[in-house]
Amino acid sequence: MRVLGVDPGLTRCGVGVVDGVAGRPLTMVGVGVVRTPPDAELSHRLLAVEQGLEQWLDEHQPEFVAVERVFSQHNVSTVMGTAQASAVAMLCAARRGIPVALHTPSEVKAAVTGTGRADKAQVGAMVTRLLRLSAPPKPADAADALALAICHIWRAPAQNRLQQAVAQHTAQNAGPRTAHATKGRTA
Repeated sequence: MRVLGVDPGLTRCGVGVVDGVAGRPLTMVGVGVVRTPPDAELSHRLLAVEQGLEQWLDEHQPEFVAVERVFSQHNVSTVMGTAQASAVAMLCAARRGIPVALHTPSEVKAAVTGTGRADKAQVGAMVTRLLRLSAPPKPADAADALALAICHIWRAPAQNRLQQAVAQHTAQNAGPRTAHATKGRTA
């Protein structure tokens, strides 16, 4: 499985591509940051993020895109920029028919370090160890993008089984309800 992890941001949007399957060693394919100038117009910054992500998608051809789920912070302007960059990442993937998964920061931290309260240094250290790198990727946005990809690789099989079980349960229970619900109707 090849996953492009995206740590959304307007100034620095972290991107990282990881190959692997749960239970086997993982391989980093690429890591970097899409940067935009803070003084540029918002529309131009979003366009630059889109163009950068499109280049990563073209070059690495991921099967999945894992994006950090935006959570509420005290700084509304930061949340807005992050949410907008996140939407651009989802749009780029959807345009290509690539499935998108959203993972919360605490979910990613827990998957990679074992605790949802890990700090950036702990995440960077574990990403370095898991991908057998010589040093943590810099800046932290790049390490966070790799952590998102790792999280998705490890959690996707369980999430897929859960979704299939829910769909199967829903399908099995839909038949009798539908028949019962239409029984008393007249045409």
